[in-house]
Parts: sequence; C-alpha cells; structure tokens
Amino acid sequence: MASAQQLIGMIKSHAAGDDERFLLIAEHIAQEADNSGKVKMAGEIKALIESIRIDAARARIAKPIPITAPRGELAGLVRASYPEIYLSDLVLSSQLERRITRIVREHRERSTLEAKNLAPRRKFLFSGPPGTGKGMTARAIAGELGLPLFTILLDGVITKFMGETASKLRLIFDAMATTRGIYFFDEVDALAASRGSENDVGEARRMLNSFLQFLEEDQSGSVIIAATNHRSLLDPALFRRFDAALFYEKPSAEEARRVLNNHLLAFDVDKLDWNELDLASHGLSQADLVAAAADAARDAVLDNDAKITTELLKQALKDRNTIHPN
Repeated sequence: MASAQQLIGMIKSHAAGDDERFLLIAEHIAQEADNSGKVKMAGEIKALIESIRIDAARARIAKPIPITAPRGELAGLVRASYPEIYLSDLVLSSQLERRITRIVREHRERSTLEAKNLAPRRKFLFSGPPGTGKGMTARAIAGELGLPLFTILLDGVITKFMGETASKLRLIFDAMATTRGIYFFDEVDALAASRGSENDVGEARRMLNSFLQFLEEDQSGSVIIAATNHRSLLDPALFRRFDAALFYEKPSAEEARRVLNNHLLAFDVDKLDWNELDLASHGLSQADLVAAAADAARDAVLDNDAKITTELLKQALKDRNTIHPN
C-alpha cells in the first residue's frame, strides 16, 4: 500500500501539474509492491505508467511545445528556447558524463530526495576552453528535464549606468522563482571578474556584489548554469556559491572519433584511416570537429560523388586548425 507521505506527494504533484513527479512516486509504489510479493499489483501499476508515458510522448510529437516567452523588460535580458538535445547527443569524458547524468537524475527524482529532506543541486559552474561542450550540456540538461532554456543576454544586462545592471539581474533572479527552467549565464566572467582586476571600477564591483548576493540568496526551483572560458578571471568569492564545478577539456582521440562519426552518419566512414585522422584532429575542440565534419560532407557531396575519404576529412580538419593562432 502507498504510504501517507506518498499519497500527499501525488496529490501535490497533481495539483501542480507535475506529471513526471506523479509518475515517479507511482513507480516507487510499484517497486515496493513488487518487493513485498504483490507481483500482480506491481505489474499493473508499471504497465499503466508505461502506457501513460507512451501517450505523453506521442502528444509531445503531435503538438508543438509552447515557448515560454519573456515579456516586458525581461524580453531584452533572456532568450527562451526548448532544446531538442539530450545526453545521448553529447560526447564527453566518462567522468563528465557520470556527473551530468547524476545532475539530471537528481532533478527527475527530486520527490525521492524531498522525502528525506534533501534537494537536488541547482547551481553549477562549467569552465574550459571554447567549443568544448559547455553550452551544449546546458541545452541537453534542459532537453532531458523538459524545461525551457533561458540564455542570459549579457549585452542587455550589463550597462554603464550606476545600479542599472543590478536591477536587471534582480529581474532575472525573480523570474527564476516564477518560471522554472535552466538559466544559462554564458561567459559569466563578464559579470564576475575578480575584484583585483585592472578594470576594477566602482560599477564593476557593484555588479559583482549584486550577482554574488542574488546567486547566494536564490531559493527557486530553477537550475542555474554559469559558463566561462577563463576560470582564472573569476572572483574567488564566486566559487562557493555553486553546488558543483565541472571542467571541460578538448576531446581525446577516441572522443574526437565519436564526434566525427556522429556528424557523418549519412556517409560510409568504415574505410577511413582513423590513425591519420587522430593526428589531424589533435588539439581541436568539439565545435571545430563538428565544423570540419560539415565541411568535409559538403566537399564530398559537391566534388566526390557523396563519398567521404580520409583526404577530404583530413583537409577539413587541417583547415579548421588554421583558424586558431599558434
């Protein structure tokens, strides 16, 4: 039988329109029934849950997802989207993949945590070189959780007028409490550079202090992700405001192969000389590899009867390398 706590949780989730939480509690009830020998009941509950999930998935495909559109002053501060990117689309190190999967699971099963007076972690710092997957990870987390991704438009937030940046930041943090989503601060060093920096002027200090204060005081249900290519520029006081920090690196040879394969699915790549391509792809970011794969695909279609060769892909990788300074 369901416990009183589980029934209360189901009623609350139904009232809030939180179908996923409702089904997760039902799954726990089914598991408990199974463990206590009530196999038939457990099977019926699990079959019903599976049927509901299938119907919900079909409904999402048939019906466009409404975008939560920022209005008023907020419209110039955030951009809203519903990404169709998932964890399976990411190519990450096993360590990063493990940690990001845990983040998603914590939010999917937050009712289980709440039953023990625990809460999922919500504030994360992603750092690493450009093009290594920080932004794509934010999109994938939003896709997995079925939440809108709100990308903060720093050019609209940061101004030269005294106190105005803090006011705009307050609008964003207020929105986190009213509209649950993934709030993504890309290039957060523009907001949170160290107070010892050369550009440390009065308004910059006020902006940093406001951001630190809002970040610490936030008690919303939203997920906050800040990303930077320059971790060393960040003020030391920022780090303790986050629940976890994840570091991204350029892909290994094996990861680079996976990225290239994922973006050349329409082509036969079995006969490519991957040892040569490993050398050509060394030092390139994921974004570089994706662009090189697209370049090679275009060359193959236009010049080589839609056949990818080692030379075509190697040249595309070499061309990407020329973009970067030595």
